[in-house]
Amino acid sequence: MGTTYRSGKYRVERDLLDEEGLEAIAQRKIYSDTHPRLTERLKDSLSLPVLYWLPRYSIWEYGMPDLISGISVGIMHLPQGMAYSLLASLPPVFGLYTSLYPALVYFFFGTSRHISIGTFAVLSIMVGGVTERLAPDSNFLIANGTNLTAGQVDIQARDLYRVQVAAATTVLGGLIQVVLGLVRFGFVGTYLSEPLVRAYTTAAAAHAVVAQLKYIFGVSPKRFSGPLSLVYTLVDVCSLLTKTHLPTLVVSAVSMTFLISAKELNSFLSPKLPVPIPVELITVSGVDLNEVVGDAFALAIVGYAISISLGKTFALKHGYKVDSNQELVALGLSNAVGGFFQCYSVCSSMSRSLIQESTGGKTQMAGIVSAVIVLVTILKLGPLFQELPKAVLAAIVFVNLKGMFKQYSDIPQLWRNNKIDLAVWLVTWVATMLFNLDLGLAASIVFALLTVIFRTQLPTYSVLGQIPGTDLYEDIETHRGVKEIPGITIFRSSSTVYFANADLYLEALKEKSGLDISKMIIYKRREEAKQRRRERRAERRAQRQAKREVLLITTDRHCNTNEQGRWEYLKGGAPDCASLGSVSELQDEGSSSEDTLSRDLERVSLGSLGKWTWDVHSIVLDLSTANFIDTVAIKTLRSIFRDFDEISVDVYMAGCQAKVVEHLEVGGFFTESVTKRHLFVSVHDAVLYCQNHRPPGPRRPGRSVRPAAGIGPAAGSRGQC
Repeated sequence: MGTTYRSGKYRVERDLLDEEGLEAIAQRKIYSDTHPRLTERLKDSLSLPVLYWLPRYSIWEYGMPDLISGISVGIMHLPQGMAYSLLASLPPVFGLYTSLYPALVYFFFGTSRHISIGTFAVLSIMVGGVTERLAPDSNFLIANGTNLTAGQVDIQARDLYRVQVAAATTVLGGLIQVVLGLVRFGFVGTYLSEPLVRAYTTAAAAHAVVAQLKYIFGVSPKRFSGPLSLVYTLVDVCSLLTKTHLPTLVVSAVSMTFLISAKELNSFLSPKLPVPIPVELITVSGVDLNEVVGDAFALAIVGYAISISLGKTFALKHGYKVDSNQELVALGLSNAVGGFFQCYSVCSSMSRSLIQESTGGKTQMAGIVSAVIVLVTILKLGPLFQELPKAVLAAIVFVNLKGMFKQYSDIPQLWRNNKIDLAVWLVTWVATMLFNLDLGLAASIVFALLTVIFRTQLPTYSVLGQIPGTDLYEDIETHRGVKEIPGITIFRSSSTVYFANADLYLEALKEKSGLDISKMIIYKRREEAKQRRRERRAERRAQRQAKREVLLITTDRHCNTNEQGRWEYLKGGAPDCASLGSVSELQDEGSSSEDTLSRDLERVSLGSLGKWTWDVHSIVLDLSTANFIDTVAIKTLRSIFRDFDEISVDVYMAGCQAKVVEHLEVGGFFTESVTKRHLFVSVHDAVLYCQNHRPPGPRRPGRSVRPAAGIGPAAGSRGQC
C-alpha cells in the first residue's frame, strides 16, 4: 500500500478492502471502549467548568474588558428586570432578584463566555400566563362582611401567591433541565430550529405588546385565556379606547419617544462610550403586569433553546466550545436554585448578551460584575422601586421588543433561500399567535418534526456513474460527465434507511435498476417448471429409444433391409419387420427430440422482459448516507439480497459507518451466505471487485451500454485510484 502526491494529483495503491479486511487493518474498537459509562457521564455533567478557566484567568488581559462589560450589562439588568417582572405579573423587585441569583449560579456551571443570564421577555410572558391562570384577581377580592367589594383586590395576598406559583414553576422547570442534561439530552434543543425560535419569539413579542396595551392606555380589559385569547384581548382593548386615561397615555408616549431617541443616540455614540447611557433608569418610577400560558416543561425547553442558540453563535465567532449538555445542567441549576430565592424562569437575553460581547467581555466574570451591580441596587435602592409607574415600564417593554419585531424581515429572506424553513416560520408564528405560547410551541415543534420526517421519508434516489479515470461516483441524471459501469448498478439514497422509508427504498431500487424482481422470479420459476417437464418428456423419449435399440438388436438377427432401406422378413419366427419402418427413421427419432428441446430452451432464454442478467449482474448499495439501521431496514436489506439472488444478481454494500456495521451485527444481518465480504469500504472497492468477480459478458443484441472510460476489470486483488 502507498500514496503518491505530486503537482496537485495523488495516486493511491492498496488492496481492495471489504469489511473483514478493514477490521483487520483498522482494529475497530467495541462499543464499551468508545462510549463512557453512566457514572462517568454523570460525573462529567456535574463538573464545575469554573475550575478549568478561573485558575488561568489573567486580570491584566481580561480584567478591564470584563469590568466594563459587566457594568454595561448590570445597568441594563435593572430596568429590564423590573419591566419584565411586569410581564410575569410579579412585583418589580422580584425581577431584580431574578437578575441576581441565577447569574451567580451560572458563573460556576456555565460554559459560554458571552451570554447574559437573567430575565427575558418570552419567558416572562410564559410565567405571567401561569401566575394569572392559577392566581387570578377574582380569587383575591376583598370581602366586606358577606359581600365581595366590587373591583377591590387584595393585591398583597395576590402577589404573594403569584410569587409562590412563579417560584414553584421555576424550580420544576430547572429540575427538568438538570435531569435532561444528566441523561445527555442536550440535543433536544436542536429540534427547535432557528426559524422556529425566531418566529416563536416574534409572536411572543406580539403577545407582550398586547399585554401592555392596558397599561399604555390606562384601561381595564377582561382577561381571556385559551386559543384566540390574543384576538379577544385586542378586540376588548379597542372597544375601551374611548375610556383611555389621557395622562397615562401621555406618560407612555413621552417615555417611548425618549427611550427610542436615547437608544439611537447610544448606537451612534457607542464607539466613543465605554458604557451605554442608562436611559431606562432615568425614566422608571412604578410596575406590575400580566399574560400568557406556559408550563414548566415549555419554559425549560424554550429557555434552553434560546440560550444554547446564542451561546453557540458567540462560541463560533470567538473560537471556543460550548457543551450543550453542560449548558442544560447550568441553566437548570440557575433556575432551580433561583426558584428557592423567589426568582422566576431565566435564560440568556439577546440584547444584554450582545452588549456583553460588543463591550469587550471575555469571560463569565462579566456576569459577576453585573450581579454585584444588581445586588447593590437591591440593598441600597430597593425601597425606591416599591411603587413604579406601570405606563413607564410598559414603554420600556415596548422599546426592548423592537429587535424581535425586526425578525419579520426573515420572511422575504427565507422565501428566497428555503421554502420549508419559511413554512416552519409562518406556521410557528400563526400557531403561537392563535393558540398562545404553550399550544403554539407544541404545534410548532410537531410541524417542524413532520418536515424532517417527510424529507427523510421521501429522499432522493440516484443511480451513480463514475467520473472517468477517478474513484468518484455521482448521479448520472444530474451530471453529464459521468459514465455507467457496464453490468453494475450503483444505487444511493439521500437519507438513512429506516422503517418510514424502507419500502420506498426497495421500490426505488427496483425502478432505478430496471429489474422487475417479482415478475422475473415468476417468469424464471415458470420456465424452470417448463424445463423440468421437457426434461421428463426427453427422459421418456430416451427410454422409448432405448427400447427401440434393444428391439433393433434382437430383430437384426431375423430381419433384413430391402433396396428402399425398409425392414423385411428374413427368418421364421421373427416379428413384423415391416412395422418397424425405415432404418433412418428409427435412428433419427431420438436425436430429433433432443434438437427440439434445445430450440425450445433457446427461445426461452431470449424472452423479452426488459433488463435481464446480461444487462445487470451486480448491484452496489451505497450506504454512506446512513447513520443508523433499524430492524425494518435490516429485513428490507435481507429481502434485497434474497430476491436479487433469485435472478442471479449479486448484491454488495459500500461505505457503511462503523455504527451501521454494529447495528447490522446486532440485528443478525450477517449469515453464512451474506458475510462482511459483501460490505466494502468504498463504492470504488465494490466496483473493482464486481468487475473482477463477474466481468461483463455478452449482452442482448441491440442494447447499448455507455462504456466507463478509465476503468476496466481489476487485475488481481489490487486497485488503483
